[in-house]
Amino acid sequence: IGFGIYDKQGNAYCERSYCVKEIFNDKSLMNSAYYKEKLPKYYEELKQGKREIKTILEIRKKKKKAIEYFNIEMVFAYNANFDYTTLNNSIRYITSSFVRWFFPYGVEIGDIWHIACQVLGTQKTFQFENIRNEKGNLKTSAERMFAYISQNEEFEEEHIGISDVRIEKEILIRCLKSHKKIDKNINRACWRIPQKALA
Repeated sequence: IGFGIYDKQGNAYCERSYCVKEIFNDKSLMNSAYYKEKLPKYYEELKQGKREIKTILEIRKKKKKAIEYFNIEMVFAYNANFDYTTLNNSIRYITSSFVRWFFPYGVEIGDIWHIACQVLGTQKTFQFENIRNEKGNLKTSAERMFAYISQNEEFEEEHIGISDVRIEKEILIRCLKSHKKIDKNINRACWRIPQKALA
């Protein structure tokens, strides 16, 4: 689990990167995880002090403290529905449903994917680049959006927590600077927005 607190200029006030102890220390779970090939990177970051092993309740407590300290009303993630659901399911599984919600009550969830599809995905230059998936749809992943705004077609997302947070932050800032009216809520069908704009 990685999270960061930034202002609209991208200045970082807090960045944290964790491995969830209950899962990370369970070899049977880790050996069957889809990201098991990334484990050497996690071990190296733990050794370097760039990442900590904490229980999910400790991570939740630290995130709650940061949210309260910085008076945060909305948190953002790319494909926020996935993160929101996964965090809730994880904490319910680990605590046997003693704790059911990862985020504090009242904190809103904003979806950078939905925002990026509205702002970046409808731009003529994005449409012109015409990068498509196997089904023929324009790609709208965080990797694709960051490659577009950074003009680095070779960019590959690491998918290891805090590095993903940093690129997602850049996508969000770029979108907010557009001053376009944006729906920030989760929309699992947001990938359709660029397809409609192309039609």
